Amino acid sequence: MFNQKEYQNFYDQLTYTQEQKAAIGARAAAAARKKPENKVLRFGKIAAAAACLVCVLTVTAEAAGICTPVSELLAPILGGSVAQTEVIDKIGHPVEASDTDNGVTIRADAVIGDEYNICMVFTISRDNGTPLLPEGVTADQLMEGGFDSISFGKGGHGTSYFVDAVPGDGEIQYVWVFSSDEPVNQGKASAEFRDLRTYGNAGEEGTTVLEGNWIFRVDVAYEDSSIALGGGETFEQDGMTFTITEVRVSPLAVRVAYEVDSQMQLSSAESGRMPEGDARQIELYMENVEILLNKKDGTVVDMSNSGGSLTPENGKTVCVKGNAFEEIIPLEELESVSVGGVTFPISE
Repeated sequence: MFNQKEYQNFYDQLTYTQEQKAAIGARAAAAARKKPENKVLRFGKIAAAAACLVCVLTVTAEAAGICTPVSELLAPILGGSVAQTEVIDKIGHPVEASDTDNGVTIRADAVIGDEYNICMVFTISRDNGTPLLPEGVTADQLMEGGFDSISFGKGGHGTSYFVDAVPGDGEIQYVWVFSSDEPVNQGKASAEFRDLRTYGNAGEEGTTVLEGNWIFRVDVAYEDSSIALGGGETFEQDGMTFTITEVRVSPLAVRVAYEVDSQMQLSSAESGRMPEGDARQIELYMENVEILLNKKDGTVVDMSNSGGSLTPENGKTVCVKGNAFEEIIPLEELESVSVGGVTFPISE
């Protein structure tokens, strides 16, 4: 059950049609957009440490090539084993764009992704070499500010957070990850950042620790190394039949699409606590669907808590569910992907 603060934070991030507002479930942040005959409910899992920088990314066209090894930039964040750095260098792309304001430089380091997912990493530092943050403030205390707009696709979900990749070097990194409902549009992107602040106490705004406005253009280009695994398989769960229409995995992320043979029903929820019936609906159609990555060494990575979208239409419910991994997972380390108990082997 949500408490009042969790519920309010949840609804602060929602945009629904005027006809109905719907809840999405524990630990999810969502947005719904109006369609002619159906409603799409979109949910994204929020990182525990998120960013206060506001980023506007608007894609246009074409991409340029730069030859700096991207693993030097991303390995401290996405994994530094030999296998991981080989993957990063193969599918990633260095950016090398920056802007300076108020004595602080934000540098776009690199971008990596697949057909539906994208990860961009930025470094923030003071030009005079002094520590970036006030004494006693650490990267994990920085607060989410949100994105003004994103045009990498028509919809999706994502997360952002700060990390101190190399403690003591006077720099911090901002990591932004987005999972799109449709294939990501690669090309030129303009990024705008504004201000930086810490978390505040309940009902209070955080303290601004950096002021400024940083705007620059970056190249969004990378190699898609995702592979498709089956489709058309079914499984039974909670008295319903789920038909898997797509399973796609890459070293960066997993994506699953399926159709349920019944249409979810949500009540109106203008304010107050989330109706228990709505939370249960989200659990049945999305949260209870298990997604497991089975590694060859016996490790199991549980991706069941991924974000996604639900579209109730014509007596059925269409779902897209998936997220990026915390670290790069080379495909040669994966044995299979399991969805609702159905196993999809990954061939050599």
